[in-house]
Amino acid sequence: MSPQGEGTPVSAAQDDGTPASSWVLLRGLTREAAHWGGFPSVLQQNLPGARLHLLDLPGNGARHRERSPASVAALVADVRQQVAQRGITTPVHVLALSLGAMVAAQWAHTAPQELAAAVLLNTSLRPFSPLHHRLQPPNWPRLLRLALGRPAPETAERLIWHMTSQQRVVDEAVLAAWVTARRQHPVRAANALRQLLAAARYRAPAQAPCVPLLLLAGAQDQLVDPRCSEALAQAWEVPLTRHPRAGHDLPLDDPHWVAEQLRAWLVSLQAADGAVSRPPA
Repeated sequence: MSPQGEGTPVSAAQDDGTPASSWVLLRGLTREAAHWGGFPSVLQQNLPGARLHLLDLPGNGARHRERSPASVAALVADVRQQVAQRGITTPVHVLALSLGAMVAAQWAHTAPQELAAAVLLNTSLRPFSPLHHRLQPPNWPRLLRLALGRPAPETAERLIWHMTSQQRVVDEAVLAAWVTARRQHPVRAANALRQLLAAARYRAPAQAPCVPLLLLAGAQDQLVDPRCSEALAQAWEVPLTRHPRAGHDLPLDDPHWVAEQLRAWLVSLQAADGAVSRPPA
């Protein structure tokens, strides 16, 4: 079954006939559904029957002409509206990267009944991490150049590759797909800045939401310091698994690892639920 982007979702069911789980996938700063690349297919293989919904945040992707909100709370409201308008049955599972993970975290606090579980990739939240960890200083001028300098699409995407991936050799086919997405859906400078502002201003609650959470982090992330995930895991007392070699874009650097970690975690959750629901002997 193919993952769902802007089209109409296709019905699905598990092998035992029960309704399939729904997954909402959210990307990060100025990125869109197309930037998941081949990862949704890998995830689908690990979650047979699952329905994947690849949503764009306002200002990105197919919604690049819209104004990006300057707050995570407004982004949460938008995502919830998209879910309702598409007729996606809640609770849903969420897999989210970077800024998208901030949205997922706040969604879990705002409406925990709408989420079955959430997987947060390479995110960073105030008050648990300082600014220079949340966005490592060598990237500040690069991001301003991307937002305000309007470099050529290939130049911009190659710069993003080197900030977000730890693959030594650039995959030219992937890069070409990114360039095409940038040409088709150019993100306005004002929208990029508003998204940066939303990420910088967001302050997460001190306590973890009442939703099962898994944190995944690339130990070689050069954009967001991996210590941000460690600080969040400690503060919220949630599990964290690190990839020893991957960078910020974990689904790009090792999609199979991400899908396998997610599947194993879901199995452990199901086992724990079963143990709790069984009556004592």
